[in-house]
Amino acid sequence: MAKAKKSKAILSDQSYQFLEAYINNASPTGFETSGQKLWLEYIKPLVDTTFTDPYGTAVGVINPDAPFKVVIEAHADEISWFVNYISPEGLIYLKRNGGVDHQIAPSMRVVIHGKKGVVKAVFGWPAIHTRMANNGEKETQPKVDNLFLDCGARNKKEVESLGIHIGAVATYEEGYEELAYDYLIGRAFDNRIGGFMIAEVARLLKTNKKKLPFGLYVVNAVQEEIGLRGAEMIARRIKPDIAIITDVTHDTTTPMISKMIQGECSCGKGPSLTYGPAVHNKLLAIIQSVAEKNKIPVQHNTVSRSTGTDTDAFAYSNDGCPSALISIPLRYMHTTVEMLHKDDIENTIKLIYETVLTLSPKTNLDYFK
Repeated sequence: MAKAKKSKAILSDQSYQFLEAYINNASPTGFETSGQKLWLEYIKPLVDTTFTDPYGTAVGVINPDAPFKVVIEAHADEISWFVNYISPEGLIYLKRNGGVDHQIAPSMRVVIHGKKGVVKAVFGWPAIHTRMANNGEKETQPKVDNLFLDCGARNKKEVESLGIHIGAVATYEEGYEELAYDYLIGRAFDNRIGGFMIAEVARLLKTNKKKLPFGLYVVNAVQEEIGLRGAEMIARRIKPDIAIITDVTHDTTTPMISKMIQGECSCGKGPSLTYGPAVHNKLLAIIQSVAEKNKIPVQHNTVSRSTGTDTDAFAYSNDGCPSALISIPLRYMHTTVEMLHKDDIENTIKLIYETVLTLSPKTNLDYFK
């Protein structure tokens, strides 16, 4: 039997080159500007106009004068660490900036973003020879209050002379890599992969010369990792009629994850559609029909209360905005080796693109009609 032909890829080598540069650029929560500048430069040729808000959310707009407004959105920020205390010995202690995982920190390389530029450092950790449990005591585990950075300085003055200060942000150094079988790994695919995908939707619209009967707002929001704050601000400003959010979700096929609790989701099997109170059922049904019509594979997951994504901020903004969440499966979330599959990237882009083409100001999203 002949093998089925794979559909033509929609992403160019240039697109993936941008993705690599975008992932390798640090964009910590509250300090997203450098990443947003890269993203704006990339999307400007694909839209009619762009703007930013006071805290750094970046928006590209197609048909800015149209009264009906549709948002496609992702968040730009990544988890990181704040410098909290510098010891007399020149060691640097930290606080979380977002949900960074302390258990992966020992021996990691980081860059500290100080007043004089970036400074390289490492998460020091006692050698195994010196920390072996004695007399039946349990071995010390990494915790936020016993983790520290070592930048090579011998005292506090030398640390400060490098431009490192209380409140400086540290991000992990590890970046974008390609693995076998079309897998990618990188730091902060959560959720700069979303910003990349919505920009590629704008590229498809431009390349295919599609005319939309509404204003399309391509939104790359800040400060999601500490409470959806950027989305809250920009939703009030734009006042959209419809919002489609894209973020990452957990691949549940690796060890130590309960499918009974987390549901079933796998990289390479398509984007995941969410059922939950914030997700508008009629908009979700449209997305599902678009997937079926265009033979785009999808998976499904449920949330009991909040989606934990910017979907909630848009759904409950203003007088309520019909919103839906399209997630891309991801392994090892909030680590330096977040892993996803190229097929899922392309299928998520296709699904958002085809859904945008399906919508109009006349789309009926009224539950009572």
